[in-house]
Amino acid sequence: MTKRWKIVIEYNGTNYAGFQRQPDIATVQGEIETALKKFSNQNIEITVAGRTDSGVHAWGQVAHFDLDYKTASGLPRDITGYELAKAINAHLLPQPISIIDAEEVADDFHARFSAKQKTYCYRIINRPYRLGLNQNLAWWVKRPLNVEAMQDAAQILIGQHDFTTFRDSECQAKSPVRTLDSIHIDTTSITNGQEILFTVSGMSFLHHMVRNIVGTLSYVGEGKFTKQDVIDALEARDRTKGGPTAPADGLYLVSIDY
Repeated sequence: MTKRWKIVIEYNGTNYAGFQRQPDIATVQGEIETALKKFSNQNIEITVAGRTDSGVHAWGQVAHFDLDYKTASGLPRDITGYELAKAINAHLLPQPISIIDAEEVADDFHARFSAKQKTYCYRIINRPYRLGLNQNLAWWVKRPLNVEAMQDAAQILIGQHDFTTFRDSECQAKSPVRTLDSIHIDTTSITNGQEILFTVSGMSFLHHMVRNIVGTLSYVGEGKFTKQDVIDALEARDRTKGGPTAPADGLYLVSIDY
């Protein structure tokens, strides 16, 4: 009997051309579907909550798929979520991808359309010395950043707005209007600098929206933009009026609420 499964996925996206399956290119979806094929001997397509770009990481990506699990003789067979996750992970080795949870869900569950809120975080290492341990895992900004100024300017973006200024020029979303539920900027002291963590939550996001928000706020932190400049950029509804697109390295899909 076919059952629907929800899985939670953790991955380092550095060496993948994003999440979505592409021919002849390594992607997170492609690796998981290959593992499922090896485990179940079935061609199974997974449906993801939100596609991440090349180089973007995840602590809590969510996907679903339908599995008709049987014995070698073709008889129906039960499997627990733990056993399913363990089996898929065995076939994912040595890829930096791990299924960290699996559970059976109702047939009408949809990883994308059932989602109520998504949370992303973005990591900046702000110090004069280049990255060693955190290469490909954070954005190195060597110029000092004024975190208080960034926190103040970030509040402008909370709520429902036309985020045209903060979406990629090739974004295919039908509407640029989105609601940003919260944005928090926290700091941790490190040797000769600070780690700055942006945590952003909302129901849905435009292509490159979080990275463009972080890039624009980094301009505020450097003193290149004022709070009023961010207001003007938002109201301009023009991508060229915003700050740069922050690199993919520092972006993580943290969690999805249902």
